[in-house]
Amino acid sequence: MKKNLSTLSRLRSSHPSKRESFWDPKSLYPYWEIPKNKLLISRAKELRKAGNLAEVLFWQTFKDKKKLGFDIDRQVIIGNYIVDFFIPELGLVFEIDGSSHDDKLEYDAERDAFMGGLNLQIVRILDLDVKKNMSSVYQLVLETIHKRKDASKFPS
Repeated sequence: MKKNLSTLSRLRSSHPSKRESFWDPKSLYPYWEIPKNKLLISRAKELRKAGNLAEVLFWQTFKDKKKLGFDIDRQVIIGNYIVDFFIPELGLVFEIDGSSHDDKLEYDAERDAFMGGLNLQIVRILDLDVKKNMSSVYQLVLETIHKRKDASKFPS
């Protein structure tokens, strides 16, 4: 864990894409440094277009930046994986899990460990909850964002 924190500290010192000397203090997480398998770009685009019902409902609920205070992106490539939803500035991943994940426990654990190594927080939400209990999902998402901000001393 210490290695990851020192790596993040080093990454925070500059923002290579903007050639600035200091990293934007409004960003908790250096998302531009996340490894990305570019071979997955077309697959991510396909997933964005297709979207299952739970993902579409989640997206429709949270795509407005005014609701969360942050942009939320969907079908984002992180390493060799595509995550359902991602708030880059917080390093926060939301995965909508349906019955297809029942036989992917080992894969999901491996994927979560990889993302945890990047200091990303993964929140798994059952697709049934998105479809039938959006008010609870909404509360969970807002609480998770506030806790992540508070734990990271994110500026208000």
